[in-house]
Amino acid sequence: MDFFANADHTINTISKGAFLTTKHADKTNTMTIGWGSIGYIWKMPIFMVMVRPSRFTHQLLESNNEFTVSIPSPALSSALGICGTKSGKDLDKIAAAGLTLQNGRQVSVPVIGNCLQHYECRVVFKQDMTDKELNSQIKTAFYSAGDYHTLYFAEIVTTYPGQ
Repeated sequence: MDFFANADHTINTISKGAFLTTKHADKTNTMTIGWGSIGYIWKMPIFMVMVRPSRFTHQLLESNNEFTVSIPSPALSSALGICGTKSGKDLDKIAAAGLTLQNGRQVSVPVIGNCLQHYECRVVFKQDMTDKELNSQIKTAFYSAGDYHTLYFAEIVTTYPGQ
């Protein structure tokens, strides 16, 4: 599949929310993301996502360098709300949001069922943010508490429409 065929729609949808799913051992967690980027770096299609170290997803992603991004239909907006406001440390968000999981095709992490598009990804580079070179307006608007993101650059190993 052309990795960039639906990239514009994906980026537009992410600004309204998408599911970032990770798994380690027997624990699967998903969170809502509102930021991300699709591009071409190092001769491969890349999905870049940002996760704060304070998030449970960060802990899982540090243990398994694979993740999936599932682009939801508008019908899943309430599930995005649950997954964006609750912690997987305290709650099985997948069950609480009424989501279903489907096995990944090429990674060990599942995708969220009933979504429009799925991306399966393997991290090839990560970088912790610091304020050293960060624009002061961005720092004030998004990082007043100093809770900077880790940026994960991951090869998109496959992408496919939901079922």
